[in-house]
Amino acid sequence: MSQGFNGKFFSILQPQGVKTVIYRINKTAKEFQGQLPQYTVERLISSEEINANGIKKTFFVDYPEPTGEDLVILSFSQGKVAVNMGKLKNDKVKFAKTQIPVHFDTITTNQPLETKEFKYTVGLQRSFTIIDPETAEEVKPMVYLDPNTNEIKGTCKLKPNKPYFTFEIK
Repeated sequence: MSQGFNGKFFSILQPQGVKTVIYRINKTAKEFQGQLPQYTVERLISSEEINANGIKKTFFVDYPEPTGEDLVILSFSQGKVAVNMGKLKNDKVKFAKTQIPVHFDTITTNQPLETKEFKYTVGLQRSFTIIDPETAEEVKPMVYLDPNTNEIKGTCKLKPNKPYFTFEIK
């Protein structure tokens, strides 16, 4: 493993046709909570290995907190998403036994759409993410410095007639 990694890793078996992504939930430092979101999400880096039973996907958590890491697990399959929670503590990951119910809205447009502006934290993290459910990849925002407020902000462009999955930790 590279010398730049100081953390933990764990693996799951992902069935054929399912794409799983996992996010770490980060609490914003108290001194920044007035100006920034209380929580941000950070997608875990992963690697894949194909085997007879499906795809073994290994996730990496760099510099985990000694008290543990709260995780959000998203599994995409055939236009649906299953949401689950997990906890990484010491060398073990415990997943919730039941999936959590999710409330969501959809955006449908015939025109290309640019989402509203959103703020980033000092570490360039944001409180929500937009995911293409077909690829399980994040829609990458265009980041810029707002000259009026001197804040780092971003916008995302969405394609017309295409579904997206968005979630926010509050």
